[in-house]
Amino acid sequence: MPDLLRLATAGSVDDGKSTLIGRLLYDSKAILEDQLASVERASTQRGYDYTNLALLTDGLRAEREQGITIDVAYRYFATPRRKFIIADTPGHVQYTRNMVTGASTADLAVVLVDARKGLLEQSRRHMFIATLLRIPHVVVAINKMDLVDWDEAVFRDIVRQCSDFATRLEVADLTFVPVSALHGDNVVERSQNMPWYRGLPLLQHLEDVHIASDRNLIDVRFPVQWIVRPMSDAYHDYRGYAGQVASGVVKVGDSVMVLPSGLATRIESIDTFDGPVEEAFAGMSVVLRLTDDLDISRGDMLCRPNNKPTVGQDVEAMVCWLIDRPLAPGAKYAVKHTTRWSRAVVRDLRYRLDINTLHRDEDASNLGLNEIGRVAIRLTSPLLYDSYRRNRTTGSFILVDEATNATAGAGMILEG
Repeated sequence: MPDLLRLATAGSVDDGKSTLIGRLLYDSKAILEDQLASVERASTQRGYDYTNLALLTDGLRAEREQGITIDVAYRYFATPRRKFIIADTPGHVQYTRNMVTGASTADLAVVLVDARKGLLEQSRRHMFIATLLRIPHVVVAINKMDLVDWDEAVFRDIVRQCSDFATRLEVADLTFVPVSALHGDNVVERSQNMPWYRGLPLLQHLEDVHIASDRNLIDVRFPVQWIVRPMSDAYHDYRGYAGQVASGVVKVGDSVMVLPSGLATRIESIDTFDGPVEEAFAGMSVVLRLTDDLDISRGDMLCRPNNKPTVGQDVEAMVCWLIDRPLAPGAKYAVKHTTRWSRAVVRDLRYRLDINTLHRDEDASNLGLNEIGRVAIRLTSPLLYDSYRRNRTTGSFILVDEATNATAGAGMILEG
């Protein structure tokens, strides 16, 4: 069965993100005839003398009218080797929050760079956000090579610019591909116009990139989402704990500890929609039955007795601010972390980060819309967490404005 790769695209305005995705869908035969006919009609109405594949992803009326991407657009397609979920994220500074949302679950980020312009501030910002979100694989697609006469020197110069900037970031896997999204060069098929490029076309790289080892299979973390107690005679003594395995591998017979109580027990069985299994790993949604009848509630967490998450009420985190009302010290919010709710007060804003220059403004008094900074918060009840670097699920949280119920901020917990 083909595995699933989640990827996010990012880049400056007019770098061709939507065109690239349209080309991937078109050349991989993932577009229905009526979809293609609709795009062809829309292209003609807008005066194009070609089929504008960008219209496949720019679904909002404002996006089509303005020729920009505003919200995150998700597209799904598959090849015989792998399934894909693509998040087409906006490039504008004012839509940074949309990019953070779309890229937060990605396994791979495709950052587009216009070959004519080189590495711009927006491209630097997108590379930084991709690494801030701990996306394991980053592909820099140097687009519009047709407009620079397929020049290898231009490609090499942009590779040098990106590589120099990447030394200031934490990039585990960085790949460069020269492409022309408009004409399809090196998108699905290898380009005849760039014989000097010895690497893989973009789609083949997406099919081949190894993601199985990116998941944390060491630290068992199972946040309890629901208590399963079927009210029927056939299951009168059934008591299970439903949730998604955040990390690690759990097996029948394993010793586990329940937090925050600290009680120990064993896994008696693991049930899924398709029936019982002997083991479950990160990403699987299962029901665990335990050998002991313990007091376990939604928001509790199962882990290994000798491998526990941090339990604490004081947290340092990088926060991306998502609403117009600024974050300031002393403000109070609800916190949603895995399946657990708490309340928190902002103790301090350590610094605001300029995501174009990576400069830390330690004199900043607040965080505005789309800004990112380091924040210290204190919670009313302990969180069961790991650092975001170690575990993207147990290391992340959202801040909620209780007055409006709006998601105010996205947080990534720092070590120590």
